[in-house]
Amino acid sequence: MTLSDRKPSGREKDQAAIERLAELRKKLHCEEISMARKAAFHLSWMQEDGLDILKEALFGNFARTTKMAAGYGLRSMNGRMRKMAEEVLTEGLTHSNRITKETCAKSLLLMRQSPAEKKAAFRGKRGGRGGPRGNRGPRGPRGSRVQEYRGRGHRRFDSQSRNNPRGR
Repeated sequence: MTLSDRKPSGREKDQAAIERLAELRKKLHCEEISMARKAAFHLSWMQEDGLDILKEALFGNFARTTKMAAGYGLRSMNGRMRKMAEEVLTEGLTHSNRITKETCAKSLLLMRQSPAEKKAAFRGKRGGRGGPRGNRGPRGPRGSRVQEYRGRGHRRFDSQSRNNPRGR
């Protein structure tokens, strides 16, 4: 599918901004969803120009991947543009295209949810670097010894563990 040229809005400061917007717009319409989502995320940082391009992609006659990426870009907007993006997604709930409706509903749902809590990283027994004895220099807190961490999965049986009376 060939895209028609986008008329500059007048908000762009220089030729480089116009070229960047054209490049991101082209990538947004890519069939590969990861590339389209990446372009949508970059467009979400482009204020009104990014909003215009994402809105065009969401409401236009484009592929499902383009619409899904545009929904991702709209829900990724921050600051004063977040409210405008939410209005665009709400407007899309009444659109005649089924894919646009589904994309807008899903994006609004994800946008209004609170972010999931991150799990704490595994830190071992002493809780981080150093511990009670301090950091032992450039080799790390435990010297030059390399240890293997096998996790909580199944115990591996090898020749050493069978000979060891405690099973380790």
